[in-house]
Amino acid sequence: MTPIKLADRMEFVNSDIRGPLFIEANRMEARGEKVLKLNTGNPGKFGFPMPESVRDSLLSQVERAVPYCDVQGMPEAREAICEYQQGRGFQGITPADVCIGNGVSEIASMIGSALFNPGDEVLIPTPSYSLWTNVAVIAEATPVLYRCDEANSWYPDVEDIRRKITPKTKAILVINPNNPTGAVYPTEILLDIIALAWEHDLVIISDEIYDRLVMDDLSAVSVAALAPDLPVVTCNGLSKSHIVCGFRCGWMVVSGPAAFRTSFMGAIHKLAAMRLCSNALTQLVIPAALADPGSTRSMLLPGGRLFEQREATCRALDQIPGISYVKNHAAFYLFPKIDTERFHITSDRQFALDVLHGTHVLFIPGSGFDWAAPDHFRLVMLPEAEILYDAMCRVGRFLETYRQTDHPVI
Repeated sequence: MTPIKLADRMEFVNSDIRGPLFIEANRMEARGEKVLKLNTGNPGKFGFPMPESVRDSLLSQVERAVPYCDVQGMPEAREAICEYQQGRGFQGITPADVCIGNGVSEIASMIGSALFNPGDEVLIPTPSYSLWTNVAVIAEATPVLYRCDEANSWYPDVEDIRRKITPKTKAILVINPNNPTGAVYPTEILLDIIALAWEHDLVIISDEIYDRLVMDDLSAVSVAALAPDLPVVTCNGLSKSHIVCGFRCGWMVVSGPAAFRTSFMGAIHKLAAMRLCSNALTQLVIPAALADPGSTRSMLLPGGRLFEQREATCRALDQIPGISYVKNHAAFYLFPKIDTERFHITSDRQFALDVLHGTHVLFIPGSGFDWAAPDHFRLVMLPEAEILYDAMCRVGRFLETYRQTDHPVI
C-alpha cells in the first residue's frame, strides 16, 4: 500500500513543553531517576490545593452536569463571566457575547477557525506561548512574530508591530500578563497597540488567563476596557488562578461593534455546536470561583506560595554567573537569559538537554516559545521555595564547568 501522506501543515505544529525533552525526562524517570519537571504550569502537580469554594460548588451540584448544556455554556456561568469582565471595565457586553470552552486551548482553536482565512497574517509576540502560532498554522494563516523587548521589561515593541503590518494582517495577539516572561503591560503600551489596530482595521485577540495572578501591587489592564468600540476577543479561564487545570475551564468574551459581535459569535456558535457542549462539571464552579478572589490573592502576597517561590528562584539565580533575568510580576514563569559566549552555546535545546542530564532539572528552551536566539529558557516556579532554590543551585554548580559541545540534540 502506498504510504498515506499527512497534512503538510502538521510539519509546522509543535509543542516543546511536552516535546522531546519532556519525553527524555520520562525515560529517565522510567529508569528510576528523579526529575524535577519545570516544563509546564500545572499547579495541582505541586501540591496547590483546589479552593474550598470550588470543591463545594462542584460537589453540591454534580447532578446538574449529567445532561448536555447550552452549546455556549450554562447561563449562570456565562452571567458570572459577563459580570466579572464588566468589573474589569468591559462595556456593552451581555452573556450572549460569552462562550465557554474546554480550556483556552480549545477557545483559541475556535477563534482561529472563525476568524482566519488562508493567507491571513496574525501578529504574535515573541517570545510567546506556542499554542497561538499553532492555531494560526492550523487555520492556514501566517504567524508573524513581533518583538517583545527584554531591555524594556519585556514589553511589546510597538514600532516593530507597526513595521510588520501588511495588507494581509488580520489580527494582533496580546498576551497580558505574559507567558513565558511574566510581564504585566502598562496602559500606555496597550493604548499604542489599540491605536495601530484602529488605524489598520485589525482585531485584537487578548489572552488574559493570568490576570488574577499579579504581584507587587500591580494590576493587569484589559484591552477591551480601553477600547470598547474596537473588535476584541478576550480569552480567560480558571485553570491557573483556581488550580483546576484538569477541569479544562476557559472562555472567550467578544466586545466591540455590535455587528462584529453578532457575526463572530454566530460563527463561534456553529463551532461550539459541533462539540455539543464544553465540560459541564467545569461550568458548575465558575460562579463560585469568580466570587472567590481571596484564595488566589493569598498566594501572591509576601508569605504566599507563589510570591515566596519567585523570591527563592531569583535569589538562587542571582548567584549564577552567566545567567540574568527580568523579574516577573505575574504568573509563575521566568524567562532567564544565558550568556551564550561564556558557555559556548549555539543550541538552546542542547543546553536544556545537557542540564536535564547533568542536574535532573527539566526546563524548556526559549526556542520552544518562538524565540529565535539560543539564549533563553523558561522556568516554571511551582515547586516549594526550598526545592526551587536547591534545584537552581544544582544548575549553578553544573554551569561552573559547562561548555557546550557539538554533539546532536535529541
